[in-house]
Amino acid sequence: MEIPVYLFSGFMDSGKSSLIKETLIDGDFGEGGKTLLILCEDGEVEFEEEELAKAHACMAVIDKEESLTAKTLKELKLLHQPDQVFVEYNGTWQMSTFLELELPQGWVLVQSLATVDATTFEMYLNNMRAMIMEQIFAADVVIINRCDDHTPKGKFRRSIKMVNRKAQIAYERLDGSIDENDMEELPYDLSQEVIDISDMDYGIWYMDAMEDPRKYEGKKVRFLALSYHPEKMKKGVFVPGRFAMTCCADDITFVGFKCKCDKGQEAPPHKAWVTVTAEMRYEFAMEYKGKGPVLYALELQTAQQPEDELIYFS
Repeated sequence: MEIPVYLFSGFMDSGKSSLIKETLIDGDFGEGGKTLLILCEDGEVEFEEEELAKAHACMAVIDKEESLTAKTLKELKLLHQPDQVFVEYNGTWQMSTFLELELPQGWVLVQSLATVDATTFEMYLNNMRAMIMEQIFAADVVIINRCDDHTPKGKFRRSIKMVNRKAQIAYERLDGSIDENDMEELPYDLSQEVIDISDMDYGIWYMDAMEDPRKYEGKKVRFLALSYHPEKMKKGVFVPGRFAMTCCADDITFVGFKCKCDKGQEAPPHKAWVTVTAEMRYEFAMEYKGKGPVLYALELQTAQQPEDELIYFS
């Protein structure tokens, strides 16, 4: 029999315990059978024995990272015989400790949820980016709670999507309601004949085009890029892009789009700086393993290397 495992991750005081309580105790999730709740840290919200009993749940505590082992989980399975498992993960532990763990026979990780406190997320991004992103990179759903009208939702979304593109992101307001309005005003004008993408806006453009490529169908853009020629790419095809800091100084990646040159038009040399003017199309590309943004070069001009070669997603 398959026993579903739900993993709740997130940095300190991000609302994991509250989400579990809302799901398991206040909701109807406990009606699915006996639930084993494994706590790996003490949250602000405590679980009362009476509440757990009403939800057909029992609780186990693992307070040390080195105690989270396959043997420990197997013992918990034999002791409690759960029908489903909730794990409240410790916000300071490596996610690999759990994700690489051999789960007991029948236990299957079916969903990973991460919580983010909107009131502290920006501070953590600026000071402990690697640690907070550790809790987010593998999540299926990221819930940004305690939002208000001033929450920089676009900035938060870009930061999360850069390390976890598949994640669904939900915004929860202070009263617990879901904020459906996550639209962000772009810093450039899509109605312009040629859209100039500055270094400051490159990250926004890249993420927006990846998330909603149809928006850019037929649009002409101009931007400064480094020319890259990946192996096995055909003649006249290259990738203009930029190196981006996605998480910390040790986590830098190249981000760009496939670009095709017209017949007779030569692609810039490898690792040359170039100002690209191109038309964007949404079409199939082997490199994307599906459809995605593809550039068609209109003009390629040699450019000087900028003072700061990196672009950022903040």
